[in-house]
Amino acid sequence: MTPLLDVRKLSKSYGARIGCADVSFTLWPGEVLGVVGESGSGKTTLLNCLAGLLSPDAGEVIFDTRTDGPRDVLRMSEPERRMLARTDWAFVHQNPRDGLRMGVSAGGNVGERLMAVGARHYGRIRGAALDWLGRVEIAADRIDDRPAAFSGGMQQRLQIARNLVTGPRLALMDEPTGGLDVSVQARLLDLLRGLVRELGLSAIIVTHDLAVTRLLADRLMVMKQGRVVETGLTDQVLDDPQHPYTQLLVSSVLQA
Repeated sequence: MTPLLDVRKLSKSYGARIGCADVSFTLWPGEVLGVVGESGSGKTTLLNCLAGLLSPDAGEVIFDTRTDGPRDVLRMSEPERRMLARTDWAFVHQNPRDGLRMGVSAGGNVGERLMAVGARHYGRIRGAALDWLGRVEIAADRIDDRPAAFSGGMQQRLQIARNLVTGPRLALMDEPTGGLDVSVQARLLDLLRGLVRELGLSAIIVTHDLAVTRLLADRLMVMKQGRVVETGLTDQVLDDPQHPYTQLLVSSVLQA
């Protein structure tokens, strides 16, 4: 089997400060990878380099494209990368306002992504939007409401619908439950877990919350000061951490 994503020696520095250094990993179809570490560990830099929001200094990001097989995303043309971001990749921001058009209705937010890949039939676009609003537990009668009228949890669910409507194979998620109340977090996590299984979605989830990785991630990667210090099956890493830094992370959660 070919990996869906093969990241090789990805590095990014900000002057003398290391963002991420020689990060390598593979992601398989249908697999969810959690990336954890304290603030400044490099996990968000890594995600932004993968998503094309930052240009890495070195490395390769090999993605198994539908039409041409494995290709280095970093060496694609800008139009190719944009099309990949609209079709096979999804990016879920921590702050849903960063991933939504706040002046456009809920249905319009979902429909825009379909139109970006060529959909033109208004009835079918609206039908798909209604279907996806239902899947993320937003009532059909809210389809014409703007995101500003929604709670934070609803905005995050709308952002997820907007991202997943085109059937991507890879989702990049930056602290998807960050800033939400605990009860709202739990509901969102249940929704994400169900969608990941239903769609056979591969995902990379950056979070500081080990409970999120326990629930969603098959495999865990621990970062410290821009480098990967430990990786393995999620339960294995959390129940029997080997690196002193991972041990510290796990023990701090247990003591909280």
